[in-house]
Amino acid sequence: MFGEKICHGTSFRRAVEEGLIDPKKAFQIGLRGGGYSPDDYDWPLEQGFHMFPAHDLWYKSLCPLMADIRRELGSTQPVYLTFDIDAIDPSYCPGTGTPEIAGLTTAQALEVIRGTRGLNIVSADVVEVNPLYDVSGGTAITAANLLFEILCSLPGVKYKQR
Repeated sequence: MFGEKICHGTSFRRAVEEGLIDPKKAFQIGLRGGGYSPDDYDWPLEQGFHMFPAHDLWYKSLCPLMADIRRELGSTQPVYLTFDIDAIDPSYCPGTGTPEIAGLTTAQALEVIRGTRGLNIVSADVVEVNPLYDVSGGTAITAANLLFEILCSLPGVKYKQR
């Protein structure tokens, strides 16, 4: 990315190159943007990443997709969950360094997080939140709610289905 081997946009590529993650078990939901070169999209597909562009998800519930992911990963595979706040449309969450129009809704974000219940989450984070770019505070509130939902989805947490 921009000729740099290590930067904020290359961590998963480096992890694959170093054998730290299996790209065939990696799911990226809500991707969009022009990219900086064709390799930004070609390389992950060639490696086996499961990529779900935001435009394929417009006006859809993500519950069926998350059910498929749960089936694919099972309940014992260790899972690292990272949620990049810029997956959400900037009309909801403008407080990020890389806003891109036409992203997920906050309801879809909740479906993704709640859809991880039953997975063996061993680590999780919410990234790319920059409250300085959102005077309303909505991005920080959304990020805090998503983190709460992640905590509620961790293995061993009891919750009631509604």
